[in-house]
Amino acid sequence: MTTTKPAPRRSVRWQWPLAVAVIALAAVPAVLRYLVFWPMDQWQVDVEVYRDAGVSILTGRPIYAAMTEAPQLLPFTYPPFAAILAMPLAWLPFGVVGWLWTAAQVAATTAIVWYAGWRLISRAGPWVPLALAALTAPMLWLHPVSDGIRFGQVNAFMVLACLMDLRRPRPGLLRRVPAGVLVGIAMSIKLTPGVFVIHYLVCRRWREAMTAVGTAVGVTLGAWVLLPEASFAFWGGALQDPARLGPNFGTSNQSMRGFLLRVGPEGVLGTVIWLVLVAIVGVLGFRLARELWQRDDSIGEVAVVGLLACLLSPVAWIHHFHWVVVVILALLGAQPWKRSRADADAWWRSRRLVAGLVVGAWFLMRMPWWGISWLNHPDWPELPGRILQNADVAGGLVALGLLWWVNRDPGVAAQVPVERVAEPAATT
Repeated sequence: MTTTKPAPRRSVRWQWPLAVAVIALAAVPAVLRYLVFWPMDQWQVDVEVYRDAGVSILTGRPIYAAMTEAPQLLPFTYPPFAAILAMPLAWLPFGVVGWLWTAAQVAATTAIVWYAGWRLISRAGPWVPLALAALTAPMLWLHPVSDGIRFGQVNAFMVLACLMDLRRPRPGLLRRVPAGVLVGIAMSIKLTPGVFVIHYLVCRRWREAMTAVGTAVGVTLGAWVLLPEASFAFWGGALQDPARLGPNFGTSNQSMRGFLLRVGPEGVLGTVIWLVLVAIVGVLGFRLARELWQRDDSIGEVAVVGLLACLLSPVAWIHHFHWVVVVILALLGAQPWKRSRADADAWWRSRRLVAGLVVGAWFLMRMPWWGISWLNHPDWPELPGRILQNADVAGGLVALGLLWWVNRDPGVAAQVPVERVAEPAATT
């Protein structure tokens, strides 16, 4: 008796071009709004800051004394290593830089979805390219992501670097790169990824912690050799100047401290309340991240620590919440439509699907800016406006709670460890 082997499932070649077209089409609303119709005096203001830092190096002017053109007059607020990385931007016209930077952010967000969502994407079989596009499209409409496009920010690249460093199994390009290196490089560009070092220490992952810190120190010392005056200016003064970051009490600061600066008591009492909240959220959050690491759920682990980077930091602008992309995919997991292999509940009863939709819908809405519009009407009651104004702080806390909730689902223990499924396509 002869048996015929089923033909292997292969993705159709036309799917990848179609997936790229779908992602590009999904980016059109943000591109039209922020690159075509946006006022030129507010156009890509943050990438202009980075580009001007590169110009400062090439022209010999002080990096931390230079300001962008009026009316923004923004200073460079990042370590000298970030200015060195920005030098290639100085060789291109600013208009070209804005468009290329936007394309790079869309590509980085797509890569985040690929690496964080592979547990779900891989279940599409030959339709993997279209599954990737279908998941990426709504992520580009999340207001932290679209705000990153609006300003020309670096958060998409920071999230991608940290995700690739902690993700298990490790991406193929990084198999020979020690774990912790990308976190260390990210720390050399922005200080907030340092929260992952705290996570390493909580988990007693000493080698990764030392690698991250050693990489950051080595890169910083290298930048100090190349730019000694700028390094003295940053580490000896600019870093301690909170005014360089903009008004910390503004709506854009969606950290817990930003919330308290807007609605809480001032002075010592406000600082004490903030420190107590940081201790409570930090202890509970790092404990959850450690549990997820012990379960081999590296996507959930990164999602939790990324949220902590926003909530615990003194300043977390709205676009810093780019971590929400990872959070949604961590909530969805591998099978958001059922609790376990043995218990195929209806899809609307699934904790994971409900949790992912709640966080996605929450951050699709631009509630902080709705709050500002509300508060601009003095005859309207103030409380609803204040609630909306601080919605991203609340959304971050809700997302942490949902990550805890879905991982208390009895079906979780019955599933195969999510990071051990075969995924040859994701590691190339």
